[in-house]
Amino acid sequence: MTTSMLSPDYLAGLEARSTEEVRKMRDDCVAFETGLSYLRRMAQGSLDIVSREFVRREVGGEAPDRATLISELPGILADSPRPPGNGRLSQTLDPVEPDPGLVAELDAIVGDGVIADVLTMGDGELVELRDRLAGFEMRVSDRRRAFFERIDTLQAELTRRYRTGEATVDTLLA
Repeated sequence: MTTSMLSPDYLAGLEARSTEEVRKMRDDCVAFETGLSYLRRMAQGSLDIVSREFVRREVGGEAPDRATLISELPGILADSPRPPGNGRLSQTLDPVEPDPGLVAELDAIVGDGVIADVLTMGDGELVELRDRLAGFEMRVSDRRRAFFERIDTLQAELTRRYRTGEATVDTLLA
């Protein structure tokens, strides 16, 4: 379903569709974007843990210690400055089923306790993990942007209908 929602013809003939259908299309896009947002946050959390390990190695000193890493997780995973980008908040916090293909891809990168093993990875392995996570995060971000474009188009069509009187607030209450 995600692929069809991202196809070029998904928004074709939008003006001819019913207001209810346009609302449903928008809501479906919002639901998928919410799932993508969740996956992106999961990737970013893993990247934050990997980054913390890079810093620990640069500073030197303490030997790798899983208990210390675990105790530092709240600080590592706390909201921190992110690179510039489309920083939209999800429009809904309802749990959704994320894209199964992307879930499998993320699981292939960090599954089987990979993140717990960052302390024992060689530098090359850690760089490879960081690069794989960053690439995944970028692909998810690109897909989110595509959904934002669709959500904006669908919302603009609904707004146009209310502005021109084709749809009224009364129809929302019925």
